[in-house]
Amino acid sequence: MTVRIDMGSTPTGQAATLDLEELLATRLLVQGNSGSGKSHLLRRLLEQSASWVQQVIIDPEGDFVTLGDRFGHIAIDAADHTELALQRVAERVRQHRISVVLNLEGLDAELQMRHAASFLNGLFDADRDFWYPLLVVVDEAQLFAPSAAGEVADDARRLSLTAMTNLMCRGRKRGLAGVIATQRLAKLAKNVAAEASNFLMGRTFLDIDMARAADLLGMERRQAEMFRDVERGHFIALGPALSKRPAPIRIGAVETAARSGSPKLTPLPETPPTDARDLIMSAAGEPDVAPPPRRRPAVAPGAAVDLMAQISRARPPVPSGPAVSRTVLADPWPLLDDILRPIVGDPDAGSRSVAVLYQDFLVRCRALSVNGTAVDLSTFRRRLALVRAGIDGGMLDGPEGAQALAAATTVPEDLQGVFLLLVRAALTKAPCPGDDEVARAYGTQSLGRARRLLSYMAEGGHIELRTVSGARRIIAIPELGWETAPGDPNAAAPIPAAD
Repeated sequence: MTVRIDMGSTPTGQAATLDLEELLATRLLVQGNSGSGKSHLLRRLLEQSASWVQQVIIDPEGDFVTLGDRFGHIAIDAADHTELALQRVAERVRQHRISVVLNLEGLDAELQMRHAASFLNGLFDADRDFWYPLLVVVDEAQLFAPSAAGEVADDARRLSLTAMTNLMCRGRKRGLAGVIATQRLAKLAKNVAAEASNFLMGRTFLDIDMARAADLLGMERRQAEMFRDVERGHFIALGPALSKRPAPIRIGAVETAARSGSPKLTPLPETPPTDARDLIMSAAGEPDVAPPPRRRPAVAPGAAVDLMAQISRARPPVPSGPAVSRTVLADPWPLLDDILRPIVGDPDAGSRSVAVLYQDFLVRCRALSVNGTAVDLSTFRRRLALVRAGIDGGMLDGPEGAQALAAATTVPEDLQGVFLLLVRAALTKAPCPGDDEVARAYGTQSLGRARRLLSYMAEGGHIELRTVSGARRIIAIPELGWETAPGDPNAAAPIPAAD
């Protein structure tokens, strides 16, 4: 299933769309000088995708906190929390799939780097069960991944740069999709920028930035001058999620606005010169008081706990636009199983975590106007085990089915899919499943792991393994008194239908 979001229009008037699922796999780099419309582009992207994917915005200027009024993002003021507290909050954000804006406004450059790094590390280090797809937008990325040392402490720069590198280089397998925006490509660390496969390049004037933009888009250096002529709100798009060739697009309108906008010309006050002098020079007669030193902000006791409780109580934002009717069924599982089978039948399903498969399931439910959110992750995990085991509705009805399900509860949860696969074969007197089918039921592509799993289950007394003539295998379920027919361990697994 492909989810394309509307970013604006092309010069011919056609819709300029972005493949959201491709973006989650390939990352995005946005470049444009101040005033080029870069923040407007990010806001359009966030608004259009808010109902499809969880979002985290690293916001150094506090411009994106207004998303909460329309789309339910939780604003986190970094100045009110320690680095350790922010790391814990980030882990809770992933667990509960809440979209948030990390507002770094009011902190100096070094503290912004430290707090952002701690939050990104919390997202990166979350438990594997919570590796849901997550769009991580970092505005002014050159502040957090500088190409050279600056005035901040070296340890703060290294900490921030490492966190940004993890996001862009290693985040994909953890469900993290980085979207980084910068005013100056030349000031952004090359190893961070190089991991993006999608680009939206806006107006820029410095030769070094124009040359890097042209290189990233695969253009000749003599074409780099064109970036001086790009209008505000217009960008050159390239990448698998956008366009196979560099293509100009115009970013569409947005529903929310930043708290601060571009300054507007207003008439000067008509103050007589003598009064004006008194207004400004009166400050010279005030006693000299040294400004308070900049220090790490104090944190109120329990502030992190209160914030994590707020994150826990929050819910994902309601999709924007017209209300979507949901199909409510007395027995929803036949339809939900039909949605789940193609996911299990995907050849790559064995290399994807349960959390990622669950997200895919929810997206497919939404496309069919089915209420998939009624199924939580733990319920989905159990149903996934049944579908992987090839157990159809009604197969476990009756006394024998009740016995089988009761026996499955004695097996570790991650092995229940394999156990139920063996139960199905024994119940229907089918040949013993081969190693390939066992691996598929477990959610792996390793035949060696499948054989080790069977040995582990035999050592635990859950099954008994026997080999008969012709190197064929029989597996018995001692607790149920059932056993499979002889089967070839090397037989290829039947591939579930993907229609």
